[in-house]
Amino acid sequence: MAHDLDALTKALLKAALDAGAEAADAIAVAGDTQSIEVRNGALEQAERAEGVDVGLRVLIGHRQAHVSASDTSARTIEEMAARAVAMAREAPEDPWCGLADPDQLARDWDVAALELEDPSPMPDAAALKDAALRAEAAALGVPGISRMDAAGAGWSASRVHLAATNGFSGGYGRTGHSVQAVAICGEGLAMERDYAFESRVHQADRPDPESIGRLAGERAALRAGASKPPTGAWPVLYDERVASGLIGHLVQAVNGAMIARGSSWLKDAMGEAVLPDGVDLIENPNRPRVSGSRPFDGEGLPVSIRALVENGVLRSWILDLATARQLGLASTGNASRGAGGLPGPSAGNLTLTPGKHTREDLLREMGTGLLITSMMGSSINPNTGDYSRGASGFWVENGEITRPVNECTVAGNLRDMLRGFTAANDGRAHQSRVVPSLLVEGLVIAGS
Repeated sequence: MAHDLDALTKALLKAALDAGAEAADAIAVAGDTQSIEVRNGALEQAERAEGVDVGLRVLIGHRQAHVSASDTSARTIEEMAARAVAMAREAPEDPWCGLADPDQLARDWDVAALELEDPSPMPDAAALKDAALRAEAAALGVPGISRMDAAGAGWSASRVHLAATNGFSGGYGRTGHSVQAVAICGEGLAMERDYAFESRVHQADRPDPESIGRLAGERAALRAGASKPPTGAWPVLYDERVASGLIGHLVQAVNGAMIARGSSWLKDAMGEAVLPDGVDLIENPNRPRVSGSRPFDGEGLPVSIRALVENGVLRSWILDLATARQLGLASTGNASRGAGGLPGPSAGNLTLTPGKHTREDLLREMGTGLLITSMMGSSINPNTGDYSRGASGFWVENGEITRPVNECTVAGNLRDMLRGFTAANDGRAHQSRVVPSLLVEGLVIAGS
């Protein structure tokens, strides 16, 4: 990725001002990805992609427009700027749009401390194929596994640079190394599948392919003979693999865009208890070697550690500049930005306070109920928090897993579910969102 992204953003800004923009910001993103998939010991698919995308936002008064392109020639940049200015002149007024004031901008950051780029060489296709084959062989070696749906390995590297006419200019890069395997047990209509996937910023931190493939095989083998659970109201334990999705519904509900529209079931909940007493939800964009870390936000504002929820009480929305202005608040440094669109609020790294007990302790506590390891589909009412999702996992009786289950639906209300859960202590520290298994009482399960 030998591209001068700083120079590209400067060229975009100059073109915008020359075309008549009063203010502008520009982003350039360079990406390089490589992936390999294998099946039955042979190469199934190989992909390689490399490119640069640029985005330009121009402002004229309280009107704005955005354009993007994957061609970075001087002619294209000039045409982008002219088109964006013409669009902005015709756009409706938006009283909340605008760049950050210079005194709001991030000034000092330490990209190196975040360790977001692996200094080791890019793995070649042969190394990725070898990792995928090792994962596949390990999965097939698990008793009960009949075939593989897929096994693969991938590598990615990207760099981003953001600049604006308010004086901000900054960039950083990140890398990723991944291995995944999807194993199948059984035959015909009785087939069941499960997976394992691991991704790390640094290859040295990624588990070996054999352990990933073996885990996929073991998970799939446990799914053999799955059937529907009984219908009724039961406690539900969300396995660590899916528990972050439950917390994700809260994160979505406190997003500034939802609050500004008045379309969130938590729109009037600031200062109220939304999680159990003693539970915090902390955002930390400064965690080294974690994919959700970043030195500044998508509008050039500083980022910092802060509590979305403290001792169970909602303390903050997730805001970019526009939603903050609309709500009469200050941005929380949560603007997210790509070349293809305008900034918008988004949360990154999150950590939920862990409990004192293991997942097995919570299984014993629940007695009889459902352990969810996989979810599908979603029906969430954004205004009321009414919740319904498809699920599969294991039926638990007397605190012990008795059989695999599938084809069921769990339903409840998110306000009640999130206020009353019990957390385990099995959150994985390398994840961007560290959320342990969560036990929720009294959900309605629709099964047999």
